[in-house]
Amino acid sequence: MPIVNTARDPANLADPDDLADPDDLADLADLADLADLADPADLPGGIDVVLPCLNEASALPWVLSRMPVGYHPIVADNGSTDGSAQLARTLGAEVVTVTERGYGAAVHAGLLAARAPVVCCCDADASLDPAELPGLVATVTAGHADLVLGRRRPVTSAAWPVHARVGNAVVAAAVRRRCGTDVRDLGPMRVARRADLLDLGITDRRFGYPLELVVRAAAGGWRITETDVRYHPRTGRSKVTGTALGTARAVRDMTAILRRLP
Repeated sequence: MPIVNTARDPANLADPDDLADPDDLADLADLADLADLADPADLPGGIDVVLPCLNEASALPWVLSRMPVGYHPIVADNGSTDGSAQLARTLGAEVVTVTERGYGAAVHAGLLAARAPVVCCCDADASLDPAELPGLVATVTAGHADLVLGRRRPVTSAAWPVHARVGNAVVAAAVRRRCGTDVRDLGPMRVARRADLLDLGITDRRFGYPLELVVRAAAGGWRITETDVRYHPRTGRSKVTGTALGTARAVRDMTAILRRLP
């Protein structure tokens, strides 16, 4: 099923000058008006937020402080050695220890630990603001979509290096050709219902998890939307796309995964 793209279309996804302008930021601020539609008190079981984590101690205080009221953070710690897990507990988050290495393994473990009917996923590196989650959640809880993806809008050119943006564009284009969708960003902020996510049967436990999720959701006829979210410079170095070589490897691995999927 085609994606309904509610994000404002940047002129060029690979252009480092393609930053969120004041009009875009105003549109993003309007998401706050939807917060009352995503009130956890209106949802039996509330809303859980899975935060895959590997050595994010410097970012976690800000990330957890930005968690909307009533949203329950689940830090899926994937072998941190900087005290991230202990810090997260101190700050009031639930912590799940994930021994299998990989982004997908951390997200899946967090999803299994979640108990709420609606689950969000958000990086723990301070590149994305959890305070924007209610706008995405509202689209799901209002019955307008089955999966909402946060389409990243960098607030500075440093937030999203050119090589990383090009790599994302290449993979997203391959998904569009394969699935007939209009997806533009396989970003790390997303919202869906927990039971539906588990029913997809996602098997990738590394960085192909978001790709497999979108492909399987599209094949299952899910209503998928994209909504703009601010993208900030992350705290620390990206574990996947911090270098051009890392980006090239990620693109290679993801395109291989795409070919293998049924």
